[in-house]
Amino acid sequence: MRSLRLVTLTVTLTAYLAAGPVLASGNEAKLAIDSFNAWCFKAGQTEAQARDNMRAGTAPFTLTFWDDSLEPRPADAQRGVERRCEVAFDGDHTAAAIEALRIQMATPPVFGTPIPLPDTHAVTPGTTLIEGRELLRGRVAVVHVGLRNAPHAPVTFMAVDRLYDGLGLPEGS
Repeated sequence: MRSLRLVTLTVTLTAYLAAGPVLASGNEAKLAIDSFNAWCFKAGQTEAQARDNMRAGTAPFTLTFWDDSLEPRPADAQRGVERRCEVAFDGDHTAAAIEALRIQMATPPVFGTPIPLPDTHAVTPGTTLIEGRELLRGRVAVVHVGLRNAPHAPVTFMAVDRLYDGLGLPEGS
């Protein structure tokens, strides 16, 4: 009986230790997804403020952020994009990212209504979700979730781009 308990304890401990990196990876992904949803939809942040708000210096994700309405945009910024916020983190967590993003976009204030994808954006290799969204006051945003470097070193990314005023609106809007 005692040896059976010891074997059970050993098997349980071995399984727990083996799952450690998976659990850590899941926690890191959750932190990245939660940070994206909490801060990437908020306007009025400089890059330094966004980095501070998201604790990007110590976070288990890479943050790309700029807002041309507050600071100069990078020279290599995508055409038509006024503001970009993207987090990228290790592993394939696209399903969890999409699920959390959908919940966030449906939470008041609701993040726009779906529209056809503006010509400023396109599906790229690894894309699992990309949507144009009509915002208030004639603004458009594009949300994008996907996977880079698959299958060997997958990195999940979540991005939201706000376009310049009037760009990307369907005709008649």
